[in-house]
Amino acid sequence: MSGGSGGSGGGVANSSSSARPPPSSSSPSRSWGLECLIRRKRVDSADSKRERSQLAKRLSVFDLVAIGVGSTIGAGVYILVGAVAREHTGPALTFSFLLAGTAAALSAFCYAELACRCPSAGSAYHYSYICIGEGVAWLIGWSLILEFTLGGAAVARGMSPNLGSFFGGEDKLPGLLARQTIFGVLVDPCAAILVFIVTGLLCTGIKESSLFQGIITTTNIGAMLFICLAGGYLGYKSGWPGYELPNGYFPFGVNGLLAGSAKLFFSFVGFDCLTSTAEEVKSPQRDLPLGIAISLAICAMLYMLVSAVVVGLIPYYALDPDTPISSAFASYGMEWAAYIITIGTVTALCASLMGSILPQPRILMAMARDGLLPSFFSDINKHTRVPVKSTIVTGLFIAILAFLMDVSQLAGMVSVGTLLAFTIVAISILVIRYIPPPRVSLPTSVEQSVDPVSFQFGHIVEEIDAEIIVRPVDDCSFLGQSFLCDRENSDKNPLLEDHNVQGASKEKRRRKIVTWSITIICIGVFVLSSAASAKGLPSVPRFILCGVGVFLLSGSLFVLTFTDQADTRHTFGHSGGFICPFVPYLPVACILVNTYLLINLGAGTWMRVCLWLLLGVLIYVFYGRNHSLLKFVVPVPNVTAEDTR
Repeated sequence: MSGGSGGSGGGVANSSSSARPPPSSSSPSRSWGLECLIRRKRVDSADSKRERSQLAKRLSVFDLVAIGVGSTIGAGVYILVGAVAREHTGPALTFSFLLAGTAAALSAFCYAELACRCPSAGSAYHYSYICIGEGVAWLIGWSLILEFTLGGAAVARGMSPNLGSFFGGEDKLPGLLARQTIFGVLVDPCAAILVFIVTGLLCTGIKESSLFQGIITTTNIGAMLFICLAGGYLGYKSGWPGYELPNGYFPFGVNGLLAGSAKLFFSFVGFDCLTSTAEEVKSPQRDLPLGIAISLAICAMLYMLVSAVVVGLIPYYALDPDTPISSAFASYGMEWAAYIITIGTVTALCASLMGSILPQPRILMAMARDGLLPSFFSDINKHTRVPVKSTIVTGLFIAILAFLMDVSQLAGMVSVGTLLAFTIVAISILVIRYIPPPRVSLPTSVEQSVDPVSFQFGHIVEEIDAEIIVRPVDDCSFLGQSFLCDRENSDKNPLLEDHNVQGASKEKRRRKIVTWSITIICIGVFVLSSAASAKGLPSVPRFILCGVGVFLLSGSLFVLTFTDQADTRHTFGHSGGFICPFVPYLPVACILVNTYLLINLGAGTWMRVCLWLLLGVLIYVFYGRNHSLLKFVVPVPNVTAEDTR
């Protein structure tokens, strides 16, 4: 069970209840101090998952690819190619998509490893709770709620204009679907109806909803393949006039190419949706990395093919910023192609909306399981095996928002949740590899045999031959399902005792060096990204700050490179899955990219996001921390998920 309950907890032998009273709520005062922000839960074991009501394990690699591609390829690609090509890249649009896809792959590698090690619902919230602490996990979960809510509402509001194309204009839609002004508010019934339909589909079951996702995603891919094939034929016959320009292939230079990549980066967001379904995957260690990799590869190839065709049909400056693909085909007399493109746009909207609603109930469920939200959100329907109550609440809230508000001006707030999650996931990879949590919360079945006061002084309580023995934590190591203490051997051999003390001191020093290195890396990334983005700052202070950031980043990365990774990284969480390559370079590059994009979202976006986060802090202070399942648990040395079976 998330939050430290469940599991056999074989690490400490159960002592009799008469040996000492059970821990009372008044004994530890940790929950009222700052320590509540850094308390971490353990990886869910197989037993703990069986003890609680489970989601249905019915997803295969094919289902994951359908969900991943559908969530990633939204309707924006049908519009974004025109705006980015006209303003930033020109004919080099394909290279911008390649750079953006490469940047997204950095985060995908990090997600893939964490999804294998910690295959439970909750995605980045779950990973940060295990690796960093409850405070950060709450903010990440709260940010993801904002992301999926606003993202879903924005997608739903885009349906009316696209459906209007089939009726000869948005003003000719049936009265039930047309936008109307009521009491000065422009309402969108079509958006609300679409959200209700998608919510109903998601309540029927994960397999049923993934099947529907696969159907509409296949239709969308079919429309994109039509663009590639038909457009490729037209370009071949006409000689690709879009590439025969006097100002060359890179009219906006390298700066334009990078600026375009920054905008196109968000076209690849959606693969993280897969990790929220980890509990519903038949074989998560094998299928989740494959699903993420195949989804991202398919999206990147389709994006690059479509962009290469569109910018080659007509010069980039002649592209219509609102309907670039339709206008490109219309210039060759193929106005009818607009209907196929519209079908692709509508199906992309439906798939993207499902991708926005699907993860949020599972994140709410994970937070409720940990006690940070009311247990209402953690209920799982016995028949469909999905969190129906959370899904209905999510759908209802998104429908109201889409019906009443035009959330396009809040689009930047959607990106904050995504980028924060990507950044924390990359930091979590560094934590797992170098400083995996030495202590996690004690399972409920073991908690009764441990004295919380003795743990505050670094001791372990064991029952050996009906005798309660208290031993220092530093003298013991955890292996398999028992604590193997070297005290008896060290009494006979003083050299062994010295060796143990030296080893513990060396490991403590290594962990301290790594902790400071990771902290300074984050500071260096922030300083460098801030200075590089501060275009209004005079050149001399700007270059000085950039130099300071580069020095902090490169120096700490150098130290991290030549510091040994923790031996316990091999046994942290579930073993046998994907391992992120090129650590620490890849996670640090991921942190740098995401931090730079976060800083460039603008002051207005950050002001609105801070208000949302402040609301989240208040909820956590007055409810979450007081109801957290980790409030009164006892910390013990970390164990692998397999060890607690």
